[in-house]
Amino acid sequence: MANKERLSRWRLIMGAGSEELCGGLSPEDEERDRCLSFLYDRQYDSGRNVRPAGASEERRGGLGESQLTVPEWIDRVHQLFPKKTVERLECDALERYQLDEMVTNPDVLSRAQPNMTLLKAVMQTKHLMNQQVLAMARELVRKVTEELAQSLRREMQQAFQGAVNRLKRSHIKIAKNFDIGATIQRNLKHYDPQSRRVVVQTPLFFSRIHRQTDTWHTIILVDQSGSMIDSVIHAAISASVFYSMACMKTTLCAFDTEVVDMSDDCQDPVETLMRVQLGGGTDISKAMRYAQSLVSSPSKTIVVLISDFYEGGSCGQLLRTTKELSESGVQLLGLAALDSRAEPNYDRELGRQLVGLGMHVAAMTPGEMAQWVADKIR
Repeated sequence: MANKERLSRWRLIMGAGSEELCGGLSPEDEERDRCLSFLYDRQYDSGRNVRPAGASEERRGGLGESQLTVPEWIDRVHQLFPKKTVERLECDALERYQLDEMVTNPDVLSRAQPNMTLLKAVMQTKHLMNQQVLAMARELVRKVTEELAQSLRREMQQAFQGAVNRLKRSHIKIAKNFDIGATIQRNLKHYDPQSRRVVVQTPLFFSRIHRQTDTWHTIILVDQSGSMIDSVIHAAISASVFYSMACMKTTLCAFDTEVVDMSDDCQDPVETLMRVQLGGGTDISKAMRYAQSLVSSPSKTIVVLISDFYEGGSCGQLLRTTKELSESGVQLLGLAALDSRAEPNYDRELGRQLVGLGMHVAAMTPGEMAQWVADKIR
């Protein structure tokens, strides 16, 4: 039985034409094979015969002749495959084969598994959606952003809790502030020889240095070109976390060749993301000049520029504005990537010039960005 299952798996992996080597499939595996063919036969162009001679017409897929529709396909995929496989199939359908119907068809959207890939697909195709589908997509975006925010909030908030003050005690009992050394020393008189344990009657805790952050202003500029979609998502959520912490004034702007101030929606990343218009040109210089116009107290201002630094506007003006901001005392952070992987792809020559003018350029996760900001306002 185990050998037959292994052969069936290989048959599903290798596809049509491997029957002689691997044997036939059970009816359920035939359905799995049909679902896989519907998607992965798209790898071949329409002029190539992807079926062996004698194969039934029923098992064609992905070349316009399949009887499966996208809603039927996704429904069967959810019935036939485990969750991890479903996520991989949906990811390939969207990213590899651009099945936009997955996020523009209400039947499909209602069955889809909320995840980062689907969120990006919604952002890229929302202009194709009617009001009914757009309302469903908005709820899907909310589910994904809430999950991301929950995982990021703790990491970002931790950066702003302040440093431990080992010279001062606190009556607030928080585990991370527990002074284990002093507690043991204070309670040694309660040592129980029989159980060989120290009975802690008086636990001691450190206090924390409160960071005065409410006078600071953080301006986040995010490039909304298509290549920056992961960074756009994380920037919107990071800004909402900053806003919810009420730790400083937060301004969020998206830019291409124009600058759109999204600060009014800063508390709700869903509204922010649904307003983003991916694509278009890139005028970083204009975004930096807009940020400069918002600065009232340079020594208490941080400008976070999230971009791939491929400037479509005036590089000379960008460098002049960057120099002026830096010399005035504004803290400048340029992020070539802001996401969970922090893998940069950017114009390194322009990045090098910006570093020479006082901008710190890096790729960071949201937690690392929060820590950088927190270190600057200490």
